Amino acid sequence: MNRFLLLSEKNRRDLVGALPGDSASRKLADYFQNFADSTRIKILTCLSMMNMCVNDLSTVLGINQTTISHQLKTLKDQGMVSYRREGKILVYFLTNNSINDIMLYAVQGL
Repeated sequence: MNRFLLLSEKNRRDLVGALPGDSASRKLADYFQNFADSTRIKILTCLSMMNMCVNDLSTVLGINQTTISHQLKTLKDQGMVSYRREGKILVYFLTNNSINDIMLYAVQGL
């Protein structure tokens, strides 16, 4: 029989019932992993200020276009950014303003 020092059986059941499932936990971990890469943070910061194409991001950040494109694909796959086509150019933008709020909250808490 498990014995808890501060936790009652009811509290344990409540906690276990509130825990996210494996699928939700993986989604959360994948989502927040995007904030663990400095290049992705820089891209997200730029896109929080204005919509941009790969060439402009590359020029502003001083990072080659291949790296920018790879990181944008990762962010797109996670649903953090999307794009629209303007002629031959793909213009990227944040899909949700809360992404910027998350980054600001983290910086202010440091």
